[in-house]
Amino acid sequence: MEEHQNVKITSYDRLLRAWENSMELTRDFEVYSKRVDDNELKDVFKKFAEEEGMHASKFRELLLRRQNEKLQ
Repeated sequence: MEEHQNVKITSYDRLLRAWENSMELTRDFEVYSKRVDDNELKDVFKKFAEEEGMHASKFRELLLRRQNEKLQ
């Protein structure tokens, strides 16, 4: 664990933050893909939204697994 001004940041905290960031990026890229006129950029943003969505899904899976482990 790392201490930041006497606040302990756990691996779970980092995982939660990564999931939140990943979800936000997914939404941003999706919105960008719908708002740009350039077809090449539209395709890039759409692809990135899909890829980031997969990252968010994996982070969520890891979060749920760790939550379930704590409950047992």
